[in-house]
Amino acid sequence: MNSTAIVTGAASGIGKAIAWQLMHEGFFVVLADRDEEKGQVLQKEWDRHGCCFQKCDITSEKDVHELIRAAQLQHDKIDVLVNNAGLLRDQVIWKMSTEDFDRVIDVNLKGTWLMCKAVAPVMKEQRQGRIINIASRAWLGNAGQSNYAASKAGVIALTRVLALELGKYNVLVNAVAPGLIDTPLTRKLEPAVLQKLMDAQPTGQMGRAEDVARLVSFLAAAETQFITGQTIYVDGGKSIGAGI
Repeated sequence: MNSTAIVTGAASGIGKAIAWQLMHEGFFVVLADRDEEKGQVLQKEWDRHGCCFQKCDITSEKDVHELIRAAQLQHDKIDVLVNNAGLLRDQVIWKMSTEDFDRVIDVNLKGTWLMCKAVAPVMKEQRQGRIINIASRAWLGNAGQSNYAASKAGVIALTRVLALELGKYNVLVNAVAPGLIDTPLTRKLEPAVLQKLMDAQPTGQMGRAEDVARLVSFLAAAETQFITGQTIYVDGGKSIGAGI
């Protein structure tokens, strides 16, 4: 029986790359996303590789429990959870609305917490599993991202706590922190802004979603047995101190 992975935010960008990589590593992947149209298209395109789509808003506890329950019923076990779904609503703090702060925290941090809360008893009972949280290099600080940086710092703290709580059940919990990655979101940036960000990279370029996906695949592998509670950067060296 194939191992089963759930990937949130799987319909586009980094989540899509992660789902594709895991399928090619032999996982059956449950594609979870709010965008039903994109999700259904992906399921049709990728069905022969081993996947299914389920619409899920990770801020809804009801949706989250339905997602976990459906994966359990269909596949008996959940080997890997990748918490990738997230959003940006950037603005300097004196212009940021309370609504934009709340929304980013609700999706990026609380949504990740709800997914972890729902899957933890399953993996605990199985006495095995992998939780991989997609954080961000931005938790170290980016101007205009007080909401986003705080949410991702929370994800890293959550990762460390869950590694302590679940380690004795053979459930490993790690975070992946991407930097500047070529995604549909970054392609919408003004060319001058994007160039400035690339100039701040030690490598002078953006990473690819596939770079993140390969690291997730490594952490998801059954052979990876002694790494937990860690935050691993995929950021072209930006986290070592290069900056604008």
